[in-house]
Amino acid sequence: MNVKIYFSNKQKKMRAGISLRLLVTKAIRAALEYEGFRQPSGVSVTFTDNEGIRTLNREYREKDTATDVLSFPLYDFAAGEKPLPDERIELGDIVLSLERAKEQAAELGHSYERESAFLCVHSVLHLLGYDHELSEEDEEDMCRRQREIMKKLGL
Repeated sequence: MNVKIYFSNKQKKMRAGISLRLLVTKAIRAALEYEGFRQPSGVSVTFTDNEGIRTLNREYREKDTATDVLSFPLYDFAAGEKPLPDERIELGDIVLSLERAKEQAAELGHSYERESAFLCVHSVLHLLGYDHELSEEDEEDMCRRQREIMKKLGL
């Protein structure tokens, strides 16, 4: 699969070393592969903390609260926007609060690694045009896809 992942670390609360980057890469690739997305592409991943993601959430979604992950797609696949065949495209940006991922992992009783991978899978689906907030049907569909991708990852 021809996908380039660009990493940026904008936080100092959690370790964002090579093992996390490899896991995130694996999760992104698994989601794209599951969806049959073979276009040469790029994805930007930024690691942040709760305050950093709260600022972005307030600015872009008008929600003054920390969230776990934000997705900023560059294509509107849901509206039928498509890149040219074999064109290298940037799919968009994933912003992940590592601090919130750790908190949620503890709340849900699973590993920080599993939660981080799940949030990246979730975000890639958003980059590809899925939106669980539109209807109950869309939420069920997205949840099913996430479960199947996580199962393929062994998580």
